[in-house]
Amino acid sequence: MFRRREPVPFAFIAEADTFRSNVTPPPRERATRGQILGHTLIGLTVVSGLVGALLFGLPALSPEQSPAKTQQSEASDER
Repeated sequence: MFRRREPVPFAFIAEADTFRSNVTPPPRERATRGQILGHTLIGLTVVSGLVGALLFGLPALSPEQSPAKTQQSEASDER
């Protein structure tokens, strides 16, 4: 395809940093009590799930005191 080789003015990018609008955005709507309660319950559910996963995972992360290791040490003592 044919492309034109024209210089592209990038001055608008530099001006974008200094541009200020005189139009104020509308104020944010405040959350209702139901929405706040819903967000709180979702947050508590996520946190309790993470805490539960940590509590169930801690035994798997701790070094095990299995009877197989005890038998191996006894077998090595007999030799």
